[in-house]
Amino acid sequence: MTNSALIITIDDSGRARITMNRPELHNAFDDSLIAELTAVLKQLDDDPDVRTVTLAASGKSFSAGADLNWMRRMADYSHEQNLADAEALAELMRTLDTLSKPTLALVQGAAYGGGVGLAACCDIAIATERASFCLSEVKLGLIPAVISPYVLAAIGARAARRYFQTAEVFDAGEALRIGLVHLVVADNVELAAAGERMTSQLLKNGPNAMNAAKNLIAAVAGRPVDDALIADTAGRIAGQRASWEGREGLSAFLEKRTPAWVRE
Repeated sequence: MTNSALIITIDDSGRARITMNRPELHNAFDDSLIAELTAVLKQLDDDPDVRTVTLAASGKSFSAGADLNWMRRMADYSHEQNLADAEALAELMRTLDTLSKPTLALVQGAAYGGGVGLAACCDIAIATERASFCLSEVKLGLIPAVISPYVLAAIGARAARRYFQTAEVFDAGEALRIGLVHLVVADNVELAAAGERMTSQLLKNGPNAMNAAKNLIAAVAGRPVDDALIADTAGRIAGQRASWEGREGLSAFLEKRTPAWVRE
């Protein structure tokens, strides 16, 4: 599936790949791309044949954030129009963050503003050594508002207090140190190989269990360990053990065979 802005592929094992394809604009997004990417993510989430979703980009940059022409148009928008635009971007970020399939960002170049948000929304992020990152909004008199929940979850409040205000460019090593990415590799060849290894690892695991694990993190993060949390987590594991996937996984382990969800 291809259009001017996105290239979407799905292989026989269920690995979907979305490639942002506006290299001449550094894969910056406008209202049209935001709508397209949101719609594609929702389609892939609803497709039972899709097991993982990888977000990548063509050209030198991963994403420069907001398209300058779009920002020029927004400067003349009313408050209501600006709010509608912001809500559309917020919906994109929420859709990516809450996708029921494991998500992987392959960051081969510069990720600025909303591009950082896209990486932070993915479950796993891998970058090359030449990748760079910048929360550049304050340079334009703006703030990284709709991406802030996801970036904060990735890098923490302390790092955010620095990078939200300084708009410094930082490299892949610093992104690894503060938790924005999980792995740094040398170049695009190694990036592709690392993405392949990671998705292969994910495909070994129960699809529903991985979704339940993602939901578990959202439910537990930041909560006090009290009776309610203990009851919640106990209920979750009991339900998963009793599910088809839980029974199949245990049976496969005991019988020393491959579980049914692994496609040979």
